[in-house]
Amino acid sequence: MAEIPFLDRAPGDVLARLGAVPVTAGRFLADVAALAARLPDAPYALNLCADRYLALVGFGAALARGQVTLLSADRSAHRQRELAARYPGTHAISDGVEVVLPSTLAGAWGEGEGANFAIPAEQVAAIGFTSGSTGEPAAHAKPWAALVAAAQAAAARFGLDDAADQATLVGTVPAQHMYGFETTMVLPLRAPMAVHSGPHFYPVEVAEAVAAAPGRRVVVTTPLQLRALLAGNVPGISAVISATAPLSPALAAEAEAVLGAPVLEIYGATEMGSIASRRTTEGEEWRLYDGVALRADGTEGAEALVPGLPAPVPLADLVEMGADGRFRLIGRRGDMVKRGGKRASLAGLNRVLSEIKGVEDGVFVAPEDLEANPAARLAAYVVAPGMTSAAVVAALRERVESVFLPRPVVMVERLPRNAVGKITRHSLEALRAALPDGASG
Repeated sequence: MAEIPFLDRAPGDVLARLGAVPVTAGRFLADVAALAARLPDAPYALNLCADRYLALVGFGAALARGQVTLLSADRSAHRQRELAARYPGTHAISDGVEVVLPSTLAGAWGEGEGANFAIPAEQVAAIGFTSGSTGEPAAHAKPWAALVAAAQAAAARFGLDDAADQATLVGTVPAQHMYGFETTMVLPLRAPMAVHSGPHFYPVEVAEAVAAAPGRRVVVTTPLQLRALLAGNVPGISAVISATAPLSPALAAEAEAVLGAPVLEIYGATEMGSIASRRTTEGEEWRLYDGVALRADGTEGAEALVPGLPAPVPLADLVEMGADGRFRLIGRRGDMVKRGGKRASLAGLNRVLSEIKGVEDGVFVAPEDLEANPAARLAAYVVAPGMTSAAVVAALRERVESVFLPRPVVMVERLPRNAVGKITRHSLEALRAALPDGASG
């Protein structure tokens, strides 16, 4: 079996920044070796570190011991117990969070420069979990070769492979989310760039990290967090990378105007990782990463052939294939709704809702009997201080077909989004159950 080195960096390269303090690749390897020596013999390591550098040290230490890292942005005791039951022998690597499993505290104990090591290409390095937005989180194994291939393709696509003009990534996304893991954990291992330790969730934290980093500063974020960055007026950003939810062209254009930097968007999923990108203001088409291919079946369905993965991965989205590895998204298989001979995507309706002036957040919800029951209607939960449900409907009436106008429109203070802006099915059901009958605002 072929092997691939853990690190593709020279010992003196800056791999991470702890505030304004640079950490070289050699020092990082020393920290990895020191933590690896402290880990117990176990098949799985649950990485709970909020500090991105310590999370990266934990990932490397687990790999050095042949352990599979479980990636869960949910650090709750309940989720820890679920994973421990599902993966017997799991231990945790933490940086001070409350842990209910046997755990080891991550830290930087290494001295001098550590030694690199190789990993079998087909070895499962991590297991990622879907968000639960359509049900229970599903597990997906990530072979080391697939993670390496995706990182190299992303580095080339986003210009992060230029050693003469090194970039620093500042992530607002948890390192344990697949998007955050690929961009801020695996990329620094394979490309001549640095990652800021973080965590950074609030605009002031992002501003401090950007100000501390020399050279190019690339912010890895989500559409929801991008809105907050614009409100916080963070200066000095060289580029923005967004994922986890569709980014509206209006928000992308506003961000480029305010930040004076290009806004780039990633397309992917936990099942296959990131496979394509676009600059949102330039149009709807996505461009595949080098080495990735889409195979369509003639009925709008498609599957991705991703380097390093053992089998093709069916896309959850319906696509329209173009030329030269480009494609357009029509909508998700699970969120296409039909009424009166017309069809629409819930994701598309959510985007229209979010672009209404005065609407801060919102989501459409379809009842299970929408297509079978002529009396059934879409509903919408909306965060829009100062607006009424009637005003929201009036604005939507100018933008969507009448058969898709929501009844009711429920005005709420906030939506139950998680750290990456997703709304799980369970949290939405809980929101619906907590509202008084007839609530609409």
